[in-house]
Amino acid sequence: MSKDNVLVALDVAKTQWYHFTAILIAGMGFFTDAYDLFCISLVTKLLGRIYYYEEGTDKPGSLPSNVSAAINGVAFCGTLVGQLFFGWLGDKMGRKRVYGMTLMLMVICSIASGLSFGKDPKSVMATLCFFRFWLGFGIGGDYPLSATIMSEYSNKKTRGAFIAAVFAMQGFGILSGGAVAIIVSSVFKVNYPAPAFEVNPVLSTVPQADYVWRIILMFGALPALLTYYWRMKMPETARYTALVAKNAKKAAADMSKVLQVDIDAEEEKVQQLDAPRGNDFGLFTRQFLLRHGLHLVGTASTWFLLDIAYYSQNLFQKDIFSAIGWIAEAKTMSAIEEVYKIARAQTLIALCSTVPGYRFTVALIDKMGRFAIQLIGFFFMTVFMFALAIPYHHWTTKGNQIGFVVMYSLTFFFANFGPNATTFIVPAEIFPARVRSTCHGISAAAGKAGAIVGSFGFLYAQNSIGARNTLIALGVVNFLGMMFTFLVPESKGKSLEEISGEAEEENAETRESAMEAGVEVRN
Repeated sequence: MSKDNVLVALDVAKTQWYHFTAILIAGMGFFTDAYDLFCISLVTKLLGRIYYYEEGTDKPGSLPSNVSAAINGVAFCGTLVGQLFFGWLGDKMGRKRVYGMTLMLMVICSIASGLSFGKDPKSVMATLCFFRFWLGFGIGGDYPLSATIMSEYSNKKTRGAFIAAVFAMQGFGILSGGAVAIIVSSVFKVNYPAPAFEVNPVLSTVPQADYVWRIILMFGALPALLTYYWRMKMPETARYTALVAKNAKKAAADMSKVLQVDIDAEEEKVQQLDAPRGNDFGLFTRQFLLRHGLHLVGTASTWFLLDIAYYSQNLFQKDIFSAIGWIAEAKTMSAIEEVYKIARAQTLIALCSTVPGYRFTVALIDKMGRFAIQLIGFFFMTVFMFALAIPYHHWTTKGNQIGFVVMYSLTFFFANFGPNATTFIVPAEIFPARVRSTCHGISAAAGKAGAIVGSFGFLYAQNSIGARNTLIALGVVNFLGMMFTFLVPESKGKSLEEISGEAEEENAETRESAMEAGVEVRN
């Protein structure tokens, strides 16, 4: 069987057990990514109480704004670098060879983050930031590799649902972060009871509270460690082996094992793959710019704009809930009780809006298409953000907080049944195999640049222009995301080679060879 037939076999392959195994293996990486990135927001207030309390003050200790921004944002800086580096490496060395590196880095740095050492606040925060940067670096590699691997394993009929299912594990990672924080804080609250801060400021933060944040951070290593063996057992994707490594015979053999079908590669066809091809253009070429330049602008800009809104909402929702009075004032609680109540609020949001949003995307993406879901998602995110911001004072009055939380939840629902999923899926489909991982890494890195803007910018914006104006600004960002969506092509129901233009390249190559041989080619 020729290279083309290997790819056709992949496109029409029935959904099998191996597809679900691949979803689980790749998805557990994303579960860990989400857990590690978002669990920090559950413990930042606790860190402030432990390390920055000054005796004699009437408020619990809190992280200085620059320290808070660094702790929340440093992992995103590492993620951005990791997405670019591992995305490029995935195209150079192969998806599988790089895949294990990222997972092991995440395991080591998750544990090291919880073991952050030092005698004074500065040294503890510095080591925490150091390890979270490298944790983010490993997480960054998981984005382009997981998306690319899943897209290249999938058939064209259910490819969107399979990639979305991998990404949907992010929702369960966020949910698990809240659940772990609830369990850990509950156990410590029972075993080490403490009064509220307003009753006794010193005793409200028990010494054992220092273990709470460390356990929550270190737990992220467990799911990644459990899937390491299976990740190493995965074969290289057939599309990389056939189209980039130019070894259709090995691609056929690998796919015969995992898809339980007999695929043979004809030797003479395999040898043809080693011949130099004039259309093997790279990323920094005029051909790429003409064919895919606007596509890359579209995927990068929409992901950038989405993550400004999405990550600022996720990381600082505890501040929003405190501002509207849904979470009680810090001084009315002990340190561990505050962790419990923040985790409970964020888990409720994840359970009622984040996870269902992902599930809707998995169910409908191959029916509605990527473009429609992304456009609808951005539209409703814009609508609900303005609905929160314009009558903001109404929502902060007593008795209206539940309405605010419902509206706020709907922005998360339409982010996840919308651009948060599609911006991950589309870059793994529309670019040629030889630069697919790199282009996904560039798009994802643009997203993390947005996350950095969101995590650093939201904190300062809230302090300088207030929560209401910040929400208006996020509504404008969502509207711009809707506009830039028109640069992104629809990929529903097409093979990867058809979308990326590689099928046209192969046809052109066949025509050229036939003409050189003096054979008439008809349309």
